[in-house]
Amino acid sequence: MFTLICALFVRIISNPLANLVQKIQAEKHNPVLINTYSYFFLSLSCIVPAIMNNWSEYGLNFWIYALLAGILCTLGSICLIKALQIGEMSVLGPINSYKCIVGLVIGYLLLGEIPSIYGFLGVLLIIFGSWFIFDTVQEGFSFKLLLRKDIILRFCALFFTGCEAVVLKKIILISSVSESFILWCFTGFLFSILMLIIFRVKPERISGKDLFSCAGIAAFLGLMQLSTNFVFERMNVGLSLALFQLSSVIAVIFGYKVFKEEHFIKKLTGSIIMIIGSGLILLLK
Repeated sequence: MFTLICALFVRIISNPLANLVQKIQAEKHNPVLINTYSYFFLSLSCIVPAIMNNWSEYGLNFWIYALLAGILCTLGSICLIKALQIGEMSVLGPINSYKCIVGLVIGYLLLGEIPSIYGFLGVLLIIFGSWFIFDTVQEGFSFKLLLRKDIILRFCALFFTGCEAVVLKKIILISSVSESFILWCFTGFLFSILMLIIFRVKPERISGKDLFSCAGIAAFLGLMQLSTNFVFERMNVGLSLALFQLSSVIAVIFGYKVFKEEHFIKKLTGSIIMIIGSGLILLLK
């Protein structure tokens, strides 16, 4: 139990730290490029264990899941970095609470995890809490807000990563925490390169300082994913995603302290309400 709590703590802290550095770098470089450099460093760290591992025991379904997770991970990461580039961290961070809703739906469809009435009440609270967050922007809680590019990209990111969470759970059930992490790193790098080609992004030389920042992003992402895999192995997806939403409070604090984003109290209140909603989803078992 203690190990699980530690893993949850690492996951909750590492995610907003990665987002913080991603937002700083997104103001200087293309989001696809940042993502590629980050996954390059992650892949470097996995070369030795990947060579030593026996992959021949896994069948076609396993590799299809691995490729699907890589595609979803890459699309989610690029959408998130681009959203952070043009939006406020204290607004975009709490939106991640909607991911547990995606996790509930996809978890039911693919894993047969059925939410209770508490799960549905949690969904309503998440929507209510998001009203506090969205009311701090010019458009307010309205249809017009949903047409904003940063909001669209953030919802796309949480959809892709919410689906990815369920696919990762399938991979972990078939293999192990470490093997799923290795595949996550390599497939993320592979599809990041493909995105560079598709979007015709020219690889540019970046300064040593920015390269170090990308290595920092890789470190935070690595800690985030390892702890995520560990938690997924021991808890169902909907419950895990609900607990992860505690990181939204940290995102609001970072937005206020680092980027001087306004309406701190209202955003914090909305985040807490959304966390309570996520907490209700904890009772879905």
